[in-house]
Amino acid sequence: MTNIVNHWIGGKSAEGASGTYGPVTNPATGAVTTEVAFASVDEVDAAVAAAKEAYLTWGQSSLAQRTSILFRFRALLDAHRDEIAGLITAEHGKVHSDALGEVARGLEIVDLACGITVQLKGELSTQVASRVDVSSIRQPLGVVAGITPFNFPAMVPLWMFPIAVACGNTFVLKPSEKDPSAAVKLAELLSEAGLPDGVFNVVHGDKVAVDRLLEHPDVQAVSFVGSTPIARHIHTTASANGKRVQALGGAKNHMLVLPDADLDAAADAAVSAAYGSAGERCMAISAVVAVGAVGDELVEKIRERAEKIKIGPGTDPSSEMGPLITKAHRDKVATYVRGAAAEGCEVVLDGTGYTVDGHEDGHWIGISLLDRVPTTAKAYQDEIFGPVLCVLRAETYEEGVALINASPFGNGTAIFTRDGGAARRFQLEIEAGMVGVNVPIPVPVGYHSFGGWKDSLFGDHHIYGNDGTHFYTRGKVVTTRWPDPADAPAGVDLGFPRNH
Repeated sequence: MTNIVNHWIGGKSAEGASGTYGPVTNPATGAVTTEVAFASVDEVDAAVAAAKEAYLTWGQSSLAQRTSILFRFRALLDAHRDEIAGLITAEHGKVHSDALGEVARGLEIVDLACGITVQLKGELSTQVASRVDVSSIRQPLGVVAGITPFNFPAMVPLWMFPIAVACGNTFVLKPSEKDPSAAVKLAELLSEAGLPDGVFNVVHGDKVAVDRLLEHPDVQAVSFVGSTPIARHIHTTASANGKRVQALGGAKNHMLVLPDADLDAAADAAVSAAYGSAGERCMAISAVVAVGAVGDELVEKIRERAEKIKIGPGTDPSSEMGPLITKAHRDKVATYVRGAAAEGCEVVLDGTGYTVDGHEDGHWIGISLLDRVPTTAKAYQDEIFGPVLCVLRAETYEEGVALINASPFGNGTAIFTRDGGAARRFQLEIEAGMVGVNVPIPVPVGYHSFGGWKDSLFGDHHIYGNDGTHFYTRGKVVTTRWPDPADAPAGVDLGFPRNH
């Protein structure tokens, strides 16, 4: 009998009732290992109802109660990190070390949530007028939802729900149907930590489940991470239904390499940032812009390193890169490489024919490197989400910055240089939400917020950090005037002396 991944509603596993299931595949073998239940509208409604009921008490719970549960959850998450990484590798395909790194980055946000008391402090102004004080406080929203992608099935949910529940909200998570097991394991650990039933719920599914969350009148806010077209749809639809939205979209992250850069360090960075996790990262470097005469040498250094990457099953400790998530995605990625030469690219490495002995049915693709890529090429214009690196050439720093700023995406970018003045100009002039200086993947630590500009973000708030706290709470300003006790009506004695 095939294993079934069920929903998690009201503090317990809930078998699917819709009769619809989706396959969960091991990308290294191509075999369907599990099926996941797809939620109907009624099942989504049941999860939201459980969250709404739980909010009646959780929204009024003390900060001490919330953070003590999160501290216990953090300890359990740390203890089970290897198990969760194993689930990620089995369903996503990334190598075990990458999966462990994903859990570690998620733990950073749990750390932040454990200390949420500082972020939730309000403000007070006294005596703004005679006996008048003004205070500002932040309160939870109610039921909030998260819709998360396949590429980080543990980390991205952990970017959302710890802060949301720490702020007093209840949560409904719709994880990717391609690798759903990590989300259910997180729910089990939250329950073991003592989180009250209904505070955290998981519903699996497709567009039916997503659209119901976007339109449900009891869902107050939606967080999303995924592709730009879907992020735009999420933002438009949820906003039209009166919800607060943070929708993080796609990317085409550039790395500008100046002539004075340490080319060995730049090549190391380009290889790890482009090909790590098989390029299935929204912060992957997918375009290197070589300035001046360094292009040929830089491309050769990248090629030498890329050819040595060991590709194989994520369960093999010697593997440095695993397969892509699905066969359909693998085939789509391959089309960009196979059509590159006709669009004017120089194909330095073509990984489209790669297979792994003994795992021929896996979703394998090798390393691809394209040089002298014109900005008109599809490989440059689209977010490929695979192990394909484009190298573009620019004569000057100014030309390189103009090229990067012309991209519709503005997620992350990096500059490699020894010149502090050039780096300072770059961080001010570049149109992106996250910038690295000799750092190829500038994902902020948990207490700073993650998010891009332009078509990489829809909504006003970045994710986690202070923006996360603000997103999951709303402000209230209270203006108070109390009469002086000495002015109490005759006959009323409040115990204050009359001669003060």
